[in-house]
Amino acid sequence: MAEKLLVDGGNRLRGSVPISGAKNSALKLMAASLLASGRTVIHNVPRIVDCLTMGEVLDHLGAGVQWDGNTVSIDTSTVDSVETPYELVSRMRASIIVLGPLLARYGRARVAMPGGCNIGARGIDLHIRGLERLGASYDYEHGYMEWTASGLNGAMIALDFPSVGATENIMMAAVAGQGTTVIENAAREPEIVDLADFLASMGARIEGAGTTTIEIEGVREFHAVEHRVIPDRVETGTYAIAACATRGDVFLRDARADHLDIPLSKLAEAGADIRVEEGGVRVRIDGRPRAVDVITLPYPGFPTDLQPQMMSMLSIARGPGSIVTENVFEGRFMFVNELNRMGADIRTEGHHAVIRGAEQLSAAPVRALDIRAGAAMVIAALVAEGTTEISNVYHVDRGYEELEAKLTALGAQVRRVREHSPALT
Repeated sequence: MAEKLLVDGGNRLRGSVPISGAKNSALKLMAASLLASGRTVIHNVPRIVDCLTMGEVLDHLGAGVQWDGNTVSIDTSTVDSVETPYELVSRMRASIIVLGPLLARYGRARVAMPGGCNIGARGIDLHIRGLERLGASYDYEHGYMEWTASGLNGAMIALDFPSVGATENIMMAAVAGQGTTVIENAAREPEIVDLADFLASMGARIEGAGTTTIEIEGVREFHAVEHRVIPDRVETGTYAIAACATRGDVFLRDARADHLDIPLSKLAEAGADIRVEEGGVRVRIDGRPRAVDVITLPYPGFPTDLQPQMMSMLSIARGPGSIVTENVFEGRFMFVNELNRMGADIRTEGHHAVIRGAEQLSAAPVRALDIRAGAAMVIAALVAEGTTEISNVYHVDRGYEELEAKLTALGAQVRRVREHSPALT
């Protein structure tokens, strides 16, 4: 049965909150475990819907997947399939990431076209062109891509856009290719570096991860490893923004400030006191945040995955107004109508949004349209007058571990209830 969140507004967030492992890293590390036969152990994996779905994908391929708290053990010695079914891929676009390691290890893959959040086209053409450059080929029929690779070979691959997913898929295929692969205009996110470290510990030879040029020397054998996922910078940013929106004082335990230079500097510009302390980052603000302008760009720019949350904070900012420019996903503004239902004053034109801060938002029934838009609605609800009902909360569950428990520990009033369908007459 569908669930919704009820959030009582008006409480300042205060206290300490633990930051979970990075969703966008853990998913790729779980997929990369397919490269080696044996039991790989990954620590600090968030127990969220997307990671559990990736576990189901690996289980469908024949791997033995076991969870122990935030540690997942993946035994790939029993893999007996190269097909990821639509039922699983449709739930989570990131499951396409098994394509690279399957081609690297088995030379075959049958992968359904992906689903996931509806925030833009996000086609997989960059994945396809990169893998074709390595020597793989595919046929498309009945919603599935049938991939084969009699042998992967090193290649020079220049990405039209620094796509994180394409960079990762190409990396995981190229590590087993013959010769040298160079990825130009590669994504630079910390999750790319985490994946490269993971692959290197398995036996891969990779240089340049975290820069625009990644060089990979193919090897023949990989071995199972043990690894700890980096902290989630998007979760960190979400709670930092929530602290500022509620005029709070929050210590983000285990957070990495060096992964959030621009977002934290924007919060400081908005009036927050940001301090890097032993074991994490402290974010404190006394009054309403000031209006600031934000432009999303690939890392190390301001993350598109924090743009909706920032819009919620700016909807109650003081000053002449803010301009948010979205340069990554063309559908990121779809949630604006939900914010405006709560009294926000936001106008959008193309990839720009003009926000005039209001002194107070008011509770209203709203929907979480995707993972980050859902987080944005929670932040708006925390500062709104009254009790806000947020439906489609399953989106939030895909990206945030124990959201209600963490917010409640900080003093928020958040509870989950089941949604009841209206009776048919």
